[in-house]
Amino acid sequence: MKLEGSSISLLPAQSNLAQAVSEYYSVNRAFLEKFEPKRSEEFFTLRFQESQLVEEEQLRSEKRGYRFYLVENAEPQKVIGTISLSNVVWKAFCSCFMGYGLDAEHGGRGYMTEAVSLVTKHAFEELGLHRIEANVMPRNKASLRVLEKNGYENEGMSRKYLNINGVWEDHIHMVALNEKGQTNV
Repeated sequence: MKLEGSSISLLPAQSNLAQAVSEYYSVNRAFLEKFEPKRSEEFFTLRFQESQLVEEEQLRSEKRGYRFYLVENAEPQKVIGTISLSNVVWKAFCSCFMGYGLDAEHGGRGYMTEAVSLVTKHAFEELGLHRIEANVMPRNKASLRVLEKNGYENEGMSRKYLNINGVWEDHIHMVALNEKGQTNV
């Protein structure tokens, strides 16, 4: 299911996006490495991205993960970012983690704020999740602001939470709760 906003659209993971996704990661390799785990050389290949997209489609069909790729509405063939709901757990938990990344040239335009809004709404209203958790390094002020603008609240600091580019980094634990809707318990 494609999610459409005023400036961007979010395309669900599908194998026909492999070339555009591979280009996104290759172009943004140096920019993204300060925010993501270390990547193997293989990660940046078309073949690897093709296999990733197949896995992501499988996770969606199993209702365990939902990855979307950001495109500008004016240039829908070029992937400029990614946003995902991962480690989805149902029943009494109805929770997941959100992660995202954006092309270095497209920051500061409100695209990620819009993407987080679209995905949060989808998670709560369409999927029926109760809780979304997002973890952000304290130095990533832009990402923290994106979450705050979308109503996410700071639940505290997780020390040495994720290994980012070879270093165990502290993260601020941000959370949104579905206070209004029905959840899929």
